[in-house]
Amino acid sequence: MKPTRPSEVRSLLDELHFRPLKSLGQNFLIDANILAIILDTAAITPDDEILEVGTGLGVLTEPMASVARRVVTVEKDYRLCDFLKERLARFRNVELICADMLSLDHEALLASGINKIVANLPYSVGSAILVNFLQAKVLPRQITITLQFEVARRLIAKPSHSDYGLLSLWSQLSYEVSIRKIISPTCFYPAPIVRSAILNLVRREPKKIEATDREFFFALTKFAFSHRRKQLGTVFRALPAQWDLSQHRIHAAFRDLDLDLLARAEALSINQWHQLAQALNPKSG
Repeated sequence: MKPTRPSEVRSLLDELHFRPLKSLGQNFLIDANILAIILDTAAITPDDEILEVGTGLGVLTEPMASVARRVVTVEKDYRLCDFLKERLARFRNVELICADMLSLDHEALLASGINKIVANLPYSVGSAILVNFLQAKVLPRQITITLQFEVARRLIAKPSHSDYGLLSLWSQLSYEVSIRKIISPTCFYPAPIVRSAILNLVRREPKKIEATDREFFFALTKFAFSHRRKQLGTVFRALPAQWDLSQHRIHAAFRDLDLDLLARAEALSINQWHQLAQALNPKSG
């Protein structure tokens, strides 16, 4: 079977009595050219250990397993698991996990040796899965994924742009982010109502922020962007009490970094948020 031939994909789904569920964000890739671009972008080598989320029919899994040292692939829909176990049985380097990625210990998975994530992320939970990866203690060297184009635009957005938000900030903190290809809905079955994009995230070296500061950085920016319509001076007067940050220290940090208390969260660059988090981190005294 050619998993990128629409007619064969439909026939297989009929044979399996399988109906894709919108609630699971199931849109199967049926375009060989797009598959080739994803694989080319991921640049898989025999040394790579890859995590795939959303195995689907194995359209990405098989070519990756033919090259990589190890492929861990996660499929939430138990209706596909028996089919996938049989289809992928010849690959001894493939570990199929039938579970919801959001319920798994992603930290343990990444720490097991994973250096790349390559996946057609489910539309329904793609952003939530990506956020977990971006906040992980062990960051993969590269993330190559397909997401809705609207989400992809947020990942590459710059300060003061309407798309600039937490996804922009958290992804660009540790990665160089680019859109490799915009994908038509007709490249999937069933066709979604929106366009998609192939995103490539390559980890920055050296790391922009140390692991000890990351937890506070994420907490501070999440709080600020949850009030993005308010000026930062107003937002920072309502910071969580457990941080024990005085207004004197906050004002001093803004003054020293030449930041404007009248600005809003989206006006600050990644570097400015990084510096502000360092200055205000309660652990730094």
